[in-house]
Amino acid sequence: MKKVIIALSGGVDSSVSAALLKRAGFDLTGVFMRLNDFDAGQRAKKVASELDIPFLVLDLRKEFKKTIIDYFLKEYREGRTPNPCVLCNKEIKFKFLIKKALELKADYVATGHYARVKDGRLYMGKDKEKDQSYFLWKLNYELKKIIFSVSPYTKTYVKELALKFNLKSYDKKESQEVCFIKSTTFDYLKKELGEKRGDIINEKGEKIGEHQGLWFYTIGQRKGIGLSSGPFYVVDKDIKNNALVVSKKRKAQKEVRFIQANFIRSFSFPQRCKVKTRYKSDFSYGTLFKSKFIFDSPKEDITKGQSIVFYKGKEVIGGGVIK
Repeated sequence: MKKVIIALSGGVDSSVSAALLKRAGFDLTGVFMRLNDFDAGQRAKKVASELDIPFLVLDLRKEFKKTIIDYFLKEYREGRTPNPCVLCNKEIKFKFLIKKALELKADYVATGHYARVKDGRLYMGKDKEKDQSYFLWKLNYELKKIIFSVSPYTKTYVKELALKFNLKSYDKKESQEVCFIKSTTFDYLKKELGEKRGDIINEKGEKIGEHQGLWFYTIGQRKGIGLSSGPFYVVDKDIKNNALVVSKKRKAQKEVRFIQANFIRSFSFPQRCKVKTRYKSDFSYGTLFKSKFIFDSPKEDITKGQSIVFYKGKEVIGGGVIK
């Protein structure tokens, strides 16, 4: 019997993943990864009890603070808009899940992600609205050890399965995108970084207002800038002069450069493919080079610090961090 370590959050996705694996005959152990002070894993423990599987807690608060939260604040402080989930999947979740699997001599690790793995390659999940392959582009060798058991299903059907399996997690609220922020990103940044007021300028360099701190704004933002006679869009951040640059036209560019590239499988350059530059953005098409991507037509709101993820059909072939 194959042994699997399943990450349990207490939510419906990981609960149904565990139930499906148990039904398939795997020897299952549930693991809750404690990343903050306000979630001690009681719901995850209840799910393990409902499924009658062993349950462990990995206290990763110290590692999470050092690797994810400190990075998150540093990126905002330096004018970028980070994507902490991408780094967390690589350096926290799958890193420590696989470490625990090796300790317990388990064959695989599993999570409730909506994505698909086949022969060590990464693909989009069936549910296009819930697909999370965008957040997994940093994974490589880990893919051969991973099972995403809800990947063949839509979120709606997963909820139906939760009812069928009599799991109490059916009605649990959707988790927030940034798991360590209880309120809003604005409130969190204000608490942690404070305010640093400066000028809002137009593209001619003329002052037309005042901002509260560059970390409160992101490229393409329209609401919350506080200017009349708009709409205005954030098009740049002048870190040196602490100035927020706005325009009545959204910024579009034909080329984007990226760093920290990870290519899941080998292929030749240049390569035609499609990309996402934000999780909820539409696909854009163009040509991929080793450290840059050229769009077929100009792309709006390219944001430093976000991930650009490369797809061939439904397969994720790699990604990078927008420079």
